[in-house]
Amino acid sequence: MNYFKKILRFAGPYRKYGYLNIFFNILYALFSALSFAALIPMLNVLFDKTKQLTAPPSFEGIGKAKDYFMDYMNYQVTQYSGEDPMKGLVLVVGLVLVLFLLKNIFNYLAMYFITFLRNGVLRDVRNKMYEKIVDLPISYFSEKRKGDVIARITSDVLEIQHSFLSILELIVREPLTILFTIVVMFLISVKLTIFVFVFIPIAGMLISRIGKSLKRKSDRVQKEQGEFLSIVEETLGGLRVIKAFNAESRFFKTFERSTSRFFKFSNTLLNRQNLASPTGEFLGILVIGILLWFGGRMVLVESTLDAASFIAYMGLAYNILTPAKAISKASYGVKKGNAAAERVLEILESENPIKDADGALEKMDFSTAIEMANVGFKYEDDYVLKNFNLKVEKGKTVALVGQSGSGKSTVANLVTRFYDVNKGEILIDGTNIKNITKKSLRGLMGLVTQDSILFNDSVKQNISLGKEDATMEEIVAAAKVANAHDFIMELPHGYDTNIGDGGNKLSGGQKQRLSIARAVLKNPPIMVLDEATSALDTESERLVQDALEKMMKNRTSIVIAHRLSTIQNADTIVVMSKGEIVEQGTHDELMKSQKGYKRLVEMQSFTS
Repeated sequence: MNYFKKILRFAGPYRKYGYLNIFFNILYALFSALSFAALIPMLNVLFDKTKQLTAPPSFEGIGKAKDYFMDYMNYQVTQYSGEDPMKGLVLVVGLVLVLFLLKNIFNYLAMYFITFLRNGVLRDVRNKMYEKIVDLPISYFSEKRKGDVIARITSDVLEIQHSFLSILELIVREPLTILFTIVVMFLISVKLTIFVFVFIPIAGMLISRIGKSLKRKSDRVQKEQGEFLSIVEETLGGLRVIKAFNAESRFFKTFERSTSRFFKFSNTLLNRQNLASPTGEFLGILVIGILLWFGGRMVLVESTLDAASFIAYMGLAYNILTPAKAISKASYGVKKGNAAAERVLEILESENPIKDADGALEKMDFSTAIEMANVGFKYEDDYVLKNFNLKVEKGKTVALVGQSGSGKSTVANLVTRFYDVNKGEILIDGTNIKNITKKSLRGLMGLVTQDSILFNDSVKQNISLGKEDATMEEIVAAAKVANAHDFIMELPHGYDTNIGDGGNKLSGGQKQRLSIARAVLKNPPIMVLDEATSALDTESERLVQDALEKMMKNRTSIVIAHRLSTIQNADTIVVMSKGEIVEQGTHDELMKSQKGYKRLVEMQSFTS
């Protein structure tokens, strides 16, 4: 229940629908009991047991409410039927029909209003989860499988929605139906009702024992669902490699093992859940059977109860079974939902360590320099950067080179504040970036990565990602700077062409030029290029390099380079090894020093 208290806060904006649901559920429960009580006068008319009353009865207190109701109905039947008993039958049958009609109208209205609450909560929880997913740092998702996150935002949230309805029925509708029914049962026969209540707690105890382990079993099912969704997500992402290495059977076996576990866990869970309904039904019928024996004795032997009241009483007793079974099912739903809520709240309540400081500065311009002072950073245990010092003056291009694992891309991750430094500080115009809002910091920067990350949308939408109000003229101008305009115009629908999932309808060079066009359109004062040409062939590289040089004019640039031929014109080249700077200077200066940079250049010249 603790998790549901937290989920309940999402129902706040829809409380009016909750109140309307409760109101109509009260009416439903009341008319549910009255509709069975109305069977008594109908049966009396049928069996010719109606007392002939010519004067209306007087109400003598709540203790004799049943007698007053019976006498009042008998008086109405007497007045209405006169000489023809069929008229009396039509009256009481009409009364029963009206009460059942009202009961079902109120049932529909209760369900009608709860629908807005349920779907509203579903929408808001999903929106909040998505907002949290895009807010959480990149490091959070390096530890989580994407498929598991997808399972949480889809099936787990849906499970909460179903359970949410169940718990509202558990709290309001079904208990009230039972309460009103019991009140009417007491009015008919106190002795018989007390006898019934001896058996109800026994039945309840037996049913509750079945649901003890349900939350744990439900948790296993939901985790396994996340597992096989992760396998599907990885398969779709790496289908080309899977096929190239003939690894289809290996991935299928992994997926089959996961679905087999899901099959096993689901069977255990559903069989345990399904046991509740027949158990409840049998225990209910057992109570009804004992009731028939005990009540029949009161009618036939003791004559303390009339037959019509006893038949109506049996209907009322059976009327308790339906809500009792619903409560039993709802309690299982709550246990299942509790496991789902736990998984959803794990994401919603995750703290984002990279957040804006109190009173963070909205920085809209860049005027002097970016400086990394004594920076130390580690992803896990070992430091990737150690005592790292670098200053990038405004308008200058600084290139970072070095072997894989030397910490080049880490610098890009820290400057853009995808991660926070463990030691030291990063300053922009003398202000620590932790004291600048994330939005305004990233607004000052354009990023082009080695992997061209594009989205399943049109060319136009992909280019305008960082500037939603961009005009068509601005988009075309950015594409021309990026050497992308010509190939875009050759596409079937030009700038309105959908480029497919991840841009897979385009070549590597085309995708990279769209990424550059996106950065050009944003027009930031600082550019961060993370191995932007390393995955390209020579011809594509020349086009992309030309686009990059156009883009970097009059801008401050941090270039992480794998191909050293692309950064020879940089103002400063920084050679890194194992998280430290080993030398820095211009291309000519470093070639003369004959240290690490010259060796790297010669190795690339030799291999090319």
